[in-house]
Amino acid sequence: MIKKLLWLLLISVLLLVAGVLLYSKLHRSIPHTTPVASNWPTNLPATPSLPAASPTAPPPSAPPSNKEPAAAEPVFALRPGETLEYDANIPKLNSTVAKLKIAAVEKRNAGSKGSWHLQAFAHTESPYRMVFELDDQFDSYSDAGSMTSFQYEMHLNERGQKVDSVERLLSSPHDPPPSGTSAARVLPGTRDPIGMLEYLRGVDWSHNNEVHSPVWDGHKLYEVHAVLVGKSAPVTVPAGKYNTTKIEIHVMDNGQEMKDAHFLLYLTNDTQRLPVLLEAVLPVATARVELTKAK
Repeated sequence: MIKKLLWLLLISVLLLVAGVLLYSKLHRSIPHTTPVASNWPTNLPATPSLPAASPTAPPPSAPPSNKEPAAAEPVFALRPGETLEYDANIPKLNSTVAKLKIAAVEKRNAGSKGSWHLQAFAHTESPYRMVFELDDQFDSYSDAGSMTSFQYEMHLNERGQKVDSVERLLSSPHDPPPSGTSAARVLPGTRDPIGMLEYLRGVDWSHNNEVHSPVWDGHKLYEVHAVLVGKSAPVTVPAGKYNTTKIEIHVMDNGQEMKDAHFLLYLTNDTQRLPVLLEAVLPVATARVELTKAK
């Protein structure tokens, strides 16, 4: 039981979406490829332009008001080099199970478009390494504007078994994968789990109560629904005290919501939109992933 619990905790908190929880249950084999260390994808698909807004007549002038205008929602912009470190724990165990890290490694521009290289790492801590030794790295290459994914890599080292998977995410069945990668056929607008987290940070929650997105977890395509449930939730984590926006995460599999876990994400109410806390309510325990350092 403890092995399954630790695995559920680590994968759920690192990748945010509950679809990754199935990995521990299904134990699907990942195709072995020649290890590729963070290869920036070439020949990226063109980013579709947004349709122009329809012209409208100017609104009638309103009488002057003594009310102060509402404060504008802080604008989020991901910062190159940002590194966020977390402790993952289960309160019942009263100790840190794993160390997690998410990094915005680099942003590159190509003409009028840009793309991000994002990374996430997970390492189990002693004494839990004796039960389940895990040292995993995940690489995401995503569009800078929409955070839709071009390429997703999993470099896994679990109990001494190393597996490398490099997948190009293709929305057209006619596009062949580049040499050295395999193809994942996905829906247009699909994000990988790391890109989904950064996308949620950029949502204007003052004007959106819910957003949906297809998410590819490295094995399967899910539909993720993120719902606003609070705009002023106080949170205390090792990195400090914050006033946060509280978001509930629902994961749909073939139209049915997964019942394995219940997720809550807390983003700071400032321009950084730091994901300071993720709570995962699992069938046997509640897991907390708490921000310890942001740089």
